[in-house]
Amino acid sequence: MDRREFAGTMLSYGLIQLLWSQNLFADDVKPIVGQWFKDLNTLCLDLKAKKLKDSEFQAKMEELYRKIDLAELVSFVELDKIAEKTKPPANGALSAGFDLNKIEGLKSVTFGKQIFCLKKDRAVVPHGHSNMCTGFIVLRGSFRGRHYDRLETKSDHYIVKPTIDSEFKAGGVSTISDHKDNIHWFKCTSETGYIFNAHVIGYDPTISESSGRLYVDPEGEKLAGGLIKAPKMSSGECHKKYG
Repeated sequence: MDRREFAGTMLSYGLIQLLWSQNLFADDVKPIVGQWFKDLNTLCLDLKAKKLKDSEFQAKMEELYRKIDLAELVSFVELDKIAEKTKPPANGALSAGFDLNKIEGLKSVTFGKQIFCLKKDRAVVPHGHSNMCTGFIVLRGSFRGRHYDRLETKSDHYIVKPTIDSEFKAGGVSTISDHKDNIHWFKCTSETGYIFNAHVIGYDPTISESSGRLYVDPEGEKLAGGLIKAPKMSSGECHKKYG
């Protein structure tokens, strides 16, 4: 290398060091992820303002989820730190939080959010909700994901119809609402697995039923037309059998 090439190399190196020391690389990434969260918040506001039906919201949420650069989302939520600090439980899933305060201009967040942390063969147990829309995106690992439509509600059981039974790898997306794919069940098939979740509660004032989890046994009596008579379960019963 002659003197001119050496000087050019050192100048480039010095510029990289300057950008790194001033965190300009990180700032270049933040607006992309930050804007994605702002778009997600706007979408949730539109749902609560009844500008969208819940099934339309699901379609738009899935479209938005598929636009995100997964590596940037993983970096933003600091998944490596979560994985280092948390130990997936022996039963079910651990729910970990992350901070959105660092996003400039995102003052009022309409959605709830969490990251589910699981180890192999543990599950986000089969359950549904009322008056809630929610979306999953797998950040790391793999899952067997199953969804059902809850068609009828009886005193001690639901009539459900299987709708989705697929492998979900990193980047895999699914959504749930009162009117489409409204029971879900995700079992971790890798050594560990992490799922990003965002949800909107109370989007429809005409629904009086609580938005808490409705635990269900999808391995109930099989009926005609592919339907299932799925007994209602308590949290303890459901986690004992499926967690």
